Amino acid sequence: MSESVFVTVPEHVAIIMDGNGRWAKQRGLPRTMGHRKGVEAVRETVRAAGAAGIKYLTLFAFSSENWRRPEAEVSDLLGLLKAFIRRDLAELHRQNVRIKVIGDRHSLRSDILGLLLEAEETTKDNTSLTLVIAFNYGSRDEIARAVVSLACDVEAGRLRAQDITPALINARLDTAGIPDPDLIIRTSGEERLSNFLLWQAAYSEFIFLPEYWPDFSPEIFRSALETFASRDRRFGGLSSQAAAVGT
Repeated sequence: MSESVFVTVPEHVAIIMDGNGRWAKQRGLPRTMGHRKGVEAVRETVRAAGAAGIKYLTLFAFSSENWRRPEAEVSDLLGLLKAFIRRDLAELHRQNVRIKVIGDRHSLRSDILGLLLEAEETTKDNTSLTLVIAFNYGSRDEIARAVVSLACDVEAGRLRAQDITPALINARLDTAGIPDPDLIIRTSGEERLSNFLLWQAAYSEFIFLPEYWPDFSPEIFRSALETFASRDRRFGGLSSQAAAVGT
């Protein structure tokens, strides 16, 4: 996929990878097979994003609510994450991909946390695509942690409450230093954010796709990027057409 194909290439695309279990059920397979097929879609999507000239790709890999799933399924998901990092880290590093992990790290098992930290450290100086992995992530929890951090500064006298601004809150989020997503894609036909990037999505464009995540292909991705390129993003102002009429 060539960047020149699109008039407007989003700088940051975020994806809610939904429908692995339903994909498997539709085929009479165990849910674990859906998750494994979904990992293949992740690999293809990362390659397609880099080829399109996207600078940031955020994938909702494991939410803070996913711990409520059956223990066997959680164990399989964690195993897939570990396998993905062990198998793909070297290749991503060769492709100049930087990995950034967002989400609450304090309660993670040491083996999982160690792998995530290794992935970040190994790729920290890479300058191509930044792959943001949202793991043990929930947006309300992220915002609450940012507010607690600011409250501690106020309590310690380092900050006045009246000086707190959206920019200061933004700087305390897990995504500090990462631009807000231009485009958020969700697969499987569901049309909600499910506690994903609530603060950051204030002016994002949304595309909801009927396909389950394991069926998400570079062609589907390309179509979504073409749809995004056709959107007129106003950020609360006038459309480009209306602005031109008013001049």
